[in-house]
Amino acid sequence: MSAVDKIKNKAEELLGQGKEAAGNATDNQDLQAEGQKDQASGNAKQAGEKVKDIFK
Repeated sequence: MSAVDKIKNKAEELLGQGKEAAGNATDNQDLQAEGQKDQASGNAKQAGEKVKDIFK
């Protein structure tokens, strides 16, 4: 996993956390759900990259 990929995936996860928090604060369920989706996507990408690293 390259450092750039790690940074991008972590940034996506953090952005999702921010969106979810904003959705909670404003009672916006769509924004909250979008934030959860972004977090899940970032986590899945990180897991995929870790699996690739194992088989290198």
